[in-house]
Amino acid sequence: MRLFRQKTEVHLFNRTADFAREIQISSKDFILASRSAYEKYFLPLNLDAHVFYKSDYGKSEPTDLMVDALISDFIATGCDRIIAIGGGSVIDMAKILVVKDVTNAKDVFLRKIPIIKAHELVAVPTTCGAGSEVSAVSIISATARGTKVGLADEALIPDYAMLIPELLTEMPYEVFVTSAIDALIHALESYVCPKANYYSDLFCVESTRLIVNGFRRIIHEGEGVRQDLLQDFLLASNMAGIAFSNAGTGAVHAMSYPLSGQYNVTHGEACYQLFTSVFQEYHRVNPDGKIRRIESLLADILQCDAGEVFFELEEILNQIVPRHKLRDYGMCEADVELFVDNVFEMQQRLLAQSYVMLSKEAMIRIYRSLL
Repeated sequence: MRLFRQKTEVHLFNRTADFAREIQISSKDFILASRSAYEKYFLPLNLDAHVFYKSDYGKSEPTDLMVDALISDFIATGCDRIIAIGGGSVIDMAKILVVKDVTNAKDVFLRKIPIIKAHELVAVPTTCGAGSEVSAVSIISATARGTKVGLADEALIPDYAMLIPELLTEMPYEVFVTSAIDALIHALESYVCPKANYYSDLFCVESTRLIVNGFRRIIHEGEGVRQDLLQDFLLASNMAGIAFSNAGTGAVHAMSYPLSGQYNVTHGEACYQLFTSVFQEYHRVNPDGKIRRIESLLADILQCDAGEVFFELEEILNQIVPRHKLRDYGMCEADVELFVDNVFEMQQRLLAQSYVMLSKEAMIRIYRSLL
């Protein structure tokens, strides 16, 4: 049984120019980028590459239609290597381009064609949450189904993850913290997944410590202190990505996808709404399993009683960025059972990786409590 895998080579750079020199960007490179990050940090370098912006394809999180348009542009350039510069959405879109003979997203996500890697992928994250730069997963919205769908395949794993803390400098505060909360959820969900082991746990624990301690500094010293913590948060996100690439994520992610797909809520924000409620349900169903260890870890970091950790963590996160009611996004009582049915139909991969298998009744109760 395989315990651990890390196929992506991880690099750390102080400056964007150092990265550009290292990988020797040329006219055979296809760059998909976040416009704001590229124009500020990369455009002055006058790189000789084919550059496309995610916003050229749509303002929302990735959809199958956006990926189809991207594939057409990539094929037209005849490029050999793909460089993704952006958050998880940008990197997830770029992952589909590595597939041999790809012509549309549907064929890839339904595995109608063999998932064979044909191009090298360099991932440069500009956020500190997704961990997509080291994962085998791509997530997009299936337009016709109104929900997110995921593809997990080793062919999608980036060859290189290039970490450049200065790219996080201009992130709006709320985007920064919801991204970091997403990374924290990756770490904690991975820790209690059935496939977790001693190796993945190492990354979960250190990621959790960096993020929670960073949040506590922000609370006590103000929003501006995050500029001193960019490398910590970027490394924490990367470590959480390595953890969930090996151990998986669970019900928090599964239950977040209908909310993201139906109401266009960003991934990190959607996960945040469900996070502590799902973990409290985990504890209710099986308080004596591995969740005890995560409660002990959090109790040590937060300096509180183990029985209070999720309430204490909820309080800290709410000070960092207030959590919304689900109705604030447009969700209503009529959506609850539809969302649960959607989760059971579309997210069995994630449900099977959960700490415990949540019943439909439990999910209904969680959604209703958050309306």
